[in-house]
Amino acid sequence: MRLSTALRNAGLVVLCVAFGQALAGQSAPPAQAVPADDSIPSAQLMLPEQLVPLLGKTGADKPLVLQVGPHVFYAEAHPPGAEYGGAGNQESGLQALRDRVKSLPHDRFVVLYCGCCPWKKCPNVHPAYQQLASLGFHNVKVLYIADNFGKDWVAKGYPVEKGR
Repeated sequence: MRLSTALRNAGLVVLCVAFGQALAGQSAPPAQAVPADDSIPSAQLMLPEQLVPLLGKTGADKPLVLQVGPHVFYAEAHPPGAEYGGAGNQESGLQALRDRVKSLPHDRFVVLYCGCCPWKKCPNVHPAYQQLASLGFHNVKVLYIADNFGKDWVAKGYPVEKGR
């Protein structure tokens, strides 16, 4: 078998597995989104296109979306309904995050994101995720933003709010 045929067949297998998972109501974890340090399990990562349809949900299906990066970026643009959670790389930001979630049940669906810089350099999402995990929250996803929020969300035409 030629290499190009083998690669095409391998791609088809991956596509079929992902399609099968989608039909079963599951979503395949984004393979490219595995952080280098493994501090956030790949199953806890979410792509922007996976979050967009959840923004219109209500009740328990609607996630609490918290931006855990610099406030200036949150004020410029954020997903509709998102809240500023505090910068994850500062103790004051982690305290703000703890204060925000202290009254929530530990099974509350929470999505954390930053988007200040490329994923590999982000100083905020990893400590924020670890903070929630240490508090016993077990339904937490982290939005994988490869480059930055502007490029990976705003430029793709996903909905935004400004200010606050």
